[in-house]
Amino acid sequence: MIPLSLARIAEITRGKLDGASPEAVVDGPVVIDSRKAGPGALFAALRGERLDGHDFAGQAVAAGAVAVLAEREVGTAAVIVDDVPAAMGVLARAVVDRLPQVTVAGLTGSAGKTSTKDLLAHLTSRLGPTIAPPGSFNNEIGHPLTVLRATEDTRYLVLEMGARGLGHIRHLARIAPPDIGIVLNVGSAHIGEFGSREVVAQAKGELVEALSAQGTAILNADDPLVRTMAARTSARIVTFGRAPDATVRAVDESLDEAGRSRFTLVTPEGSAAVRLRLHGAHAVANALAAAAAARCLGMPVADVADGLSEAEPASRWRMEVTERPDGVTVVNDAYNANPESVRAALDTVIHMARGGRAYAVLGGMAELGASTVEEHEKIGAYAARGGLAGLVAVGDTAEAVLKGAEQVGTWTGEGVQVEDVGAAVAALGERLRPGDVVLIKGSRVAGLERVAEAVLAAVPVEGSDDA
Repeated sequence: MIPLSLARIAEITRGKLDGASPEAVVDGPVVIDSRKAGPGALFAALRGERLDGHDFAGQAVAAGAVAVLAEREVGTAAVIVDDVPAAMGVLARAVVDRLPQVTVAGLTGSAGKTSTKDLLAHLTSRLGPTIAPPGSFNNEIGHPLTVLRATEDTRYLVLEMGARGLGHIRHLARIAPPDIGIVLNVGSAHIGEFGSREVVAQAKGELVEALSAQGTAILNADDPLVRTMAARTSARIVTFGRAPDATVRAVDESLDEAGRSRFTLVTPEGSAAVRLRLHGAHAVANALAAAAAARCLGMPVADVADGLSEAEPASRWRMEVTERPDGVTVVNDAYNANPESVRAALDTVIHMARGGRAYAVLGGMAELGASTVEEHEKIGAYAARGGLAGLVAVGDTAEAVLKGAEQVGTWTGEGVQVEDVGAAVAALGERLRPGDVVLIKGSRVAGLERVAEAVLAAVPVEGSDDA
């Protein structure tokens, strides 16, 4: 963070100092985990469902934190405020306002936010010092934490913005007003909370509404609900996608044997070949969105293509592809799941199997509301039509997934219903053979990343038929 005295932090947050020197300076990170506190840090004491950060204030200061951002006295140096998360947002906005040379790129969408954020941050780091969130820090806590990492040297803030309801993205945009706003897509993620895709679109479009007339809105030309957001902003419009009229588009697409996309990046300034190291055809749209933003920042098309081709997967459990010594390929996409992302992942593993055996372990897709059963049945049917050799369905939605699969009369694969992670691992252990490809996919709460870890660790003895 840029250096700020405790007196200044108290002034910004409308807090009061308690047992703290006004002249003491915070020049380290703002942290919410006392174990990550160090010299120069500010520890933000958050109240959680199981733990209260205020109880760890002493540990944070003992580790070197200058003070604690708290809602009550904590027996050590503190800035006491009414609401710690709100104060974090106000403090983050003050930091942005102190850095007029920073370009803020915000992005949202129902799927692909983190992968696109990683790609764009990789590109902007070629242009100058860049700050981007680790993983999916995209809510009212993670967003200001990311912004507060900015220093005087920072030139680009690449920020992922999530929403669980109307007004959430508008709030995040106030913390760090975007110069560039990217909307990837409007899908079924969180539809149980929003009620309809139209309401999802209303929420996602808050990002482009936050842009000034000098800003740039980057919109998916292939998604009708995103395209119509052009009418909600006075900013310049740039589109991306496969549509022939997209400003930045992809042509001549193909997938290699590992499911990695190859395409020609086409822009008004010229074209260049891209060979992604990310898996799945759905990565193309994410790459195009990142390319469109980098182009707006002045990066030549050849450099954009080179940067995209160089970028490695940067966030865990998102289409992580690992081959066991015996030739079983594990695709760990267990971070989260919605109908669109599950279909995209299934397409990828079926392609990777190259006519061989493809398996999928599917957990539940959260926040689908009244359409939960129907959407899980549709996913089961989609998996069966793809020709999976085996489908292991986990948890409360397993019955619906297998019901959908069994309704596909041409499916000759095997469906297995299990209750938990351990049973899923056991089911795979009885079935996988060298050369098989297996997808692990589910909403984060399912903990299916543990299935991938166990399968990767279970390397059979050479020559054994068991896997």
